[in-house]
Amino acid sequence: MSKITVVYALIIGFLLDLCFGDPKTLPHPVVAIGWFISFCEKHLRKILPKTKKGELFGGAIMVVVVASVSYLIPSFILYILGTVHPLLALLGEGFMCFQILAAKSLKDESMNVYNKLKEGDLPLARSAVARIVGRDTASLSAVGVTKAAVETVAENTNDGVVAPMLFIALGGARLGFFYKAVNTMDSMTGYKNERYISFGKTAARLDDICNYLPSRLSAVMMIIAAFLLRYNYKNAIKIFIRDRHNHSSPNSAQTESVCAGALDVMLAGDAYYFGRLVQKPTIGDSIKPIDADDIIKANRLLYVTAFLSLLFCIALRLTAIKLFLGAII
Repeated sequence: MSKITVVYALIIGFLLDLCFGDPKTLPHPVVAIGWFISFCEKHLRKILPKTKKGELFGGAIMVVVVASVSYLIPSFILYILGTVHPLLALLGEGFMCFQILAAKSLKDESMNVYNKLKEGDLPLARSAVARIVGRDTASLSAVGVTKAAVETVAENTNDGVVAPMLFIALGGARLGFFYKAVNTMDSMTGYKNERYISFGKTAARLDDICNYLPSRLSAVMMIIAAFLLRYNYKNAIKIFIRDRHNHSSPNSAQTESVCAGALDVMLAGDAYYFGRLVQKPTIGDSIKPIDADDIIKANRLLYVTAFLSLLFCIALRLTAIKLFLGAII
């Protein structure tokens, strides 16, 4: 498959995602990756010692196996499609890129939260936000629900859109699926609780490494998006510089800080996870009270950031091709 094909496949996948999001009637490979992660965890825990070292070793094995399989299966499928016809391989990779990206799904899920808040149905708003966040939502206020929705849109602008696009640009859909596998493992096992503090450590560290550069690229693109949308981009820069490390993860607060600054709101702070209060620093200043309309504004930031990042990834891929050709000619 030619190097330029990845550019076309990324554009196809991006446009399909904008149009269709995550079709509920189609099986999704990320769901399969999640099942495989659970399968590996279950069987590794059975055969390895229930000690810190045993669980750490088991988690490392899981990361190697799941990430490798997630890379090799799409590689094999694309190879088979390429032997039939290059156009079939292009369409196949475009469809894979569509499955990897999640801009519309993120927007749809967060807008479902927005709609329930506007209807005044707090219990349903809590249920809706529970679909996209890891914290406990049963006792959240309307403000808490809104903050959770805005935060997840901000954070997943990187995890669900920009980072996957960057990995696709660097290595095609197969590398995109590698990233999704790492990110899914972190989402499922990267908790600092008794069950996963050792078992999920390798997945969490690898996710931190994979997202280090993409999260910072996402932040820069989001600042530009804030400028284009005429949001408070100056405050976005200020809060980004000040609060981008206000998170236990080295990456999550990068885009959250930009979003908080651009919207003039305060995000993060203490939250309950699995019934336990986790103390977390706040991000941003409460220049104005957060409200449901900030979910719409966060989604606008998401979409403009996604378009800017697509252009960046295309330019990155084309530049890499040009440098490659210059080196061999």
